[in-house]
Amino acid sequence: MHMTLDEAQKQVDEWIKTYGVRYFSELSNMAILTEEVGELARIMVRTYGDQSFKPSDKGSSLADEMADVLWVLICLANQTGVNLTEAFRQNLQKKTDRDKERHLNNSKLTAKG
Repeated sequence: MHMTLDEAQKQVDEWIKTYGVRYFSELSNMAILTEEVGELARIMVRTYGDQSFKPSDKGSSLADEMADVLWVLICLANQTGVNLTEAFRQNLQKKTDRDKERHLNNSKLTAKG
């Protein structure tokens, strides 16, 4: 299913209004976002890093953890009036203006390893 960021923001808002009663406070959602990023980090370090999986990690999914992070980020955007499409467009332009030659000229990135 193809979905834009605008559509995702609208769907999350609709879900909250239909099933969630109301948004958690912004501070609660910030703490939840931090928790979800930690859960994503746990899967990353066990999959791509040096730690091994524990029995309690069974059933964890990288995609699901990423979606949890995105969900809470969208909640925060909705609560604070941030249009993620516009914010992302502006952020991409900022990165392009700042870094359009920086990475191309980085010998650490272009050196054959």
